[in-house]
Amino acid sequence: MHSSALSLKTLVLFVILPLLPMGCASWDPNKPAETEKAVKEAVAEFKKHDPSLKAFFEKAYAYAVYPSVGKGAMGVGGAYGSGAVYRDGKMIGYTSLSQVTIGFQLGGQAYREIIFFKNEKAFKTFKSGSLEFSAQATAVAATAGAAANADYANDVAVFTLVRGGLMYEAAIGGQTFSFEPLEK
Repeated sequence: MHSSALSLKTLVLFVILPLLPMGCASWDPNKPAETEKAVKEAVAEFKKHDPSLKAFFEKAYAYAVYPSVGKGAMGVGGAYGSGAVYRDGKMIGYTSLSQVTIGFQLGGQAYREIIFFKNEKAFKTFKSGSLEFSAQATAVAATAGAAANADYANDVAVFTLVRGGLMYEAAIGGQTFSFEPLEK
């Protein structure tokens, strides 16, 4: 029994901890070029994996891009990522997401996430900090053609793209968001 507990701790140290910095980068508002570069790389990767996402980029009222979100868990889990918000193809602010989950889960993972807002009402909910949802229930994995069959749920569409790691989970939790406009 003692050796299995030790191997579990070792797994956590070697799997979860190295992945967290990948998603925990915080954007420096004084360096918007670095943020935009990371976002452009993330968007290009999403479009490469699923070219049908183009329609969401063209028709969405606004969207938020999280180039790297780090997620780790051992019973209780958490995730964090930061990124930028775009409207009419221009960066209008910074955003962060936080997630706490509880349930059967173990591992660590890094992923990218994009949230599309269908209309101004959904975007205002996001900007106010009132948007909250269970990512496991609403996110679509960005794979070839996935966006072609995806649709908005409550005027929001979420796509994720795994960057690395391994995560086993049957957990309950939700993501919450913050928004900071470039111009105040």
